[in-house]
Formats: sequence, C-alpha cells, structure tokens
Amino acid sequence: MDNLAALAQLTVHVGADMKPGQDVLIAAWDPIQAPVARAIAEEAYASGAHYVSVVYWDGPVKASRLRHATEDSLGFIPDWFRRGCTEMIERRGAMISIVGDPNPSVFDGIDARRLGLDLMPFIPETFDVVASGRVNWTVVPGPNPGWAARLFGEPDEQRLWDVLAPILRLDAADPVQAWRDHVANLTERAERLNERRFSNVAFEGPGTDLVVGLVEGHRWIAGVMATDWGPVAVVNMPTEEVFTTPDRNRVEGTVRMTKPLLMTGGALVEGLRLRFAAGRAVEVDADTNADAVRAQMATDEGAARLGEVALVDKSSPVGQSGIVFGDLLLDENAASHIAWGRAYEVTVPELPEDQAEREGLGFNLSGVHQDAMIGGPGVDVDGIEPGGTRVPILRDDAWVLG
Repeated sequence: MDNLAALAQLTVHVGADMKPGQDVLIAAWDPIQAPVARAIAEEAYASGAHYVSVVYWDGPVKASRLRHATEDSLGFIPDWFRRGCTEMIERRGAMISIVGDPNPSVFDGIDARRLGLDLMPFIPETFDVVASGRVNWTVVPGPNPGWAARLFGEPDEQRLWDVLAPILRLDAADPVQAWRDHVANLTERAERLNERRFSNVAFEGPGTDLVVGLVEGHRWIAGVMATDWGPVAVVNMPTEEVFTTPDRNRVEGTVRMTKPLLMTGGALVEGLRLRFAAGRAVEVDADTNADAVRAQMATDEGAARLGEVALVDKSSPVGQSGIVFGDLLLDENAASHIAWGRAYEVTVPELPEDQAEREGLGFNLSGVHQDAMIGGPGVDVDGIEPGGTRVPILRDDAWVLG
C-alpha cells in the first residue's frame, strides 16, 4: 500500500475512528492538498460514510483581506463557516483537518498586529466541537510541494512523504497496531502523572524559569478522546504528548520558546520570550512578529493566560527528525509546550457547567488557543507536590518519572 492510501486508512479508522452512517467534514489548509482530501473521502465513503463534505482554506485570499479590509471587520466570522462546526455537533459527525501550509510567506509585509486580529480559520466553535463529546475529530498532515519546498529548498513532495512515514508509523508492518501500542504507552505516562497529583509543573532551562500551577481536579491525558456515544479518536496524528489544564491564575516566571512558531493566524514568530505574573503574560518580546502575539493575546480576557501544558520527550520521532516543520501539528509533538487561550474541558472531569464557576476554579476561557514549544534537551521539567517537594519528570529531554 502506498503512503497516501495508508494515511487515508489511518485517518478514517484510527484518527477519526469513523463509524458507518456518519457525516464527515474534511477541512484542508489549501487546495493543493486535494489529493489527500480525496483519498480520505474515498476511504470514508468505502467505509460507510453518509455524506462527505470537503472544504479548502485559501491563504492568499486571507492575505487580501488583511491588506485591504477595515480593521473593525477583521474579527468577523461568517455564519456559514460557524455552521460547519455546529452541524457536526448536532449530527454527531466526524471532522478531519488536513494541515501543512504550502506558502505562509503570503503574509510577508502585512502588519503583524492586523494579522493577530484575524483568527480565521480557527474559530471559537472549534472548541465547542472538542467540548461536546459528540464529534470524533482528528488532524493529519497533507504533504504538498509547497510545504516540501519550505523545508528542503525544492518541491520534492516524495521526500516529505519519506520523512513523515516513520513519524506517522506508516512504515510499520501493521500501522494500526503500531498506533495502538503507541497510544497505550502515552496513556500509561498520563496515569503515572495522575497518580502523583502534582499541584505545579516547573520548567528550567536557558531563558526559562517557569512554574505552571495546575487546576484543581485536573487529569493528564494522551491525545485520545472518546465521544459520549462510541468512537474513540486519536485527535492528532502524530501525537507524542500528554497534557492537562493549568490554573489560569497560577503561572509565574519567564519562558523562552525553543522552536519557531507559526501562529494559527499565519504569522511566523521567532525567538519568542514571555513573562507571566499571577497567571497573565505581562511581557511579550520576540525576534520577529511580537506584535502578532500581542494582538492575539489582546483578543479577549483569557487570551493572555494559559489553557494547556503538555509534555513531550526525545523519544518523539518528530523531534528525532531534527526538522522544524513550520506547522503546529508536527512541531508541538517535537517538544514540550504550553498554549495560551482556551483550556480543554476533557482534562477536568468534574468541571462545573457555569462559566463563572469554571473561571473561579482556574479554568481558562477564550476564543483562541495557541500552542508554543518550550521544551528540549536543555530544559528540565519537575512536578511539584502540594507540600513543595520537586519530583523530576524530564531530564536531558528523557522521561524519568517512574
């Protein structure tokens, strides 16, 4: 089986865990990824899908908006775009996102602050999909010549497939079983963290001295989410992380990003440095596009507070590749990371329904969710017990927690 067909099978049957009779929404980052979208649609229909919708984002059109639209219109999201998410919730559909930007340079020369104001195509209703428990969803890479050219200096798409095959376990004798084994290992790591019941996680390394408080009642989970009616999705392919929810009010210190960050809105940020006080990012600096981060963090009250902390060690095949992919799906699975903005309900089992009560607990609410990589060989990670005892979790980028 070739890599495209193998990816389609894993996406439908492992990533989305699609069930016969489901509607499926496939959202691709760019029309150039049509071959991947079509292969997934073919596998979905062959496996009993009721109806498959395919939509394509278009970066150059967004760039036109940013160049010419009035600033007060940049936060507008059309109702039909929101409806794609809400209909999937209502119909218990499956959602599959295909990422891998062929040309983020379309935003070169655009005011970084304006770029930070336009969140499309990442909309608040996406968080409703995650929180609903009704939608089985996943995100997969869509190799394309433009992405390959960004990484290798030439549009060698086959070379990109060759790099991604071991990362996605497409080269395993039985890719499905390989994924089951991998997910079981990540789940065991999450269970070890849950047994410890740490109150904080600390990161220390060059430019980093950060303590992240964890919300009361949190649970660490792997990138596997069960619906309330049956399907169990591997929500990122690849996934190498275990993650949980910070306390929005208990984050203190400084942190330096260890990898460049391609923001959800399209800005490429390098050398990002943040300082947190009482949970809020109060200083933002970067070598490039700091204004895009500042604008995003000003979107709403929770946008400058943390909604996720995730641990990844050097066993990750993404990290072992040595490549910065310029795509969050891949890059966040190369290193430990944080995310400012919306927290995930699934990591707090006894979360109150009332939003004010949630915020009182320390659960962060926002219309954004932006991952940024902070881990690597020079960054140690400790769990801090309620009494203050520090317990090593990662040393020299290796998992050491027993």
